Amino acid sequence: MSDNFKFLHTMIRVKDLDKSIDFYTRHLGMNLIRRNDYPSGEFTLAFVGYGDETDHTVIELTHNWGQEEPYDLGSGFGHLAIGVPDIYSTCEGLEKEGVNIPRPPGPMKHGGSVIAFIEDPDGYKVELIEKK
Repeated sequence: MSDNFKFLHTMIRVKDLDKSIDFYTRHLGMNLIRRNDYPSGEFTLAFVGYGDETDHTVIELTHNWGQEEPYDLGSGFGHLAIGVPDIYSTCEGLEKEGVNIPRPPGPMKHGGSVIAFIEDPDGYKVELIEKK
């Protein structure tokens, strides 16, 4: 039955949609795939990713109109993960742009990949993993 299943997207709620779109497109090189307003529900959906939704998993950014307070990120959500070719130069460029890097690039504590953690405008963690 699951042979035809496909992971489509992950949804996160964002307070400032334009700021979030800028973060994911300008800093992480994603494309804005589509953006739709839903006036009767007072929300906007924007989808960002590295390719067309038919072939790639994307992120759905949900903006609820009138949201004044930051969202409670909770303790269940961990992070999104992005593969990058040169983590050190990527983080150097992001730092110059003012992106928060709570865990600078370096090897994992118990061996393995070289990683870093950055934060998007809402405080969601994004793990960068060096993939050469």
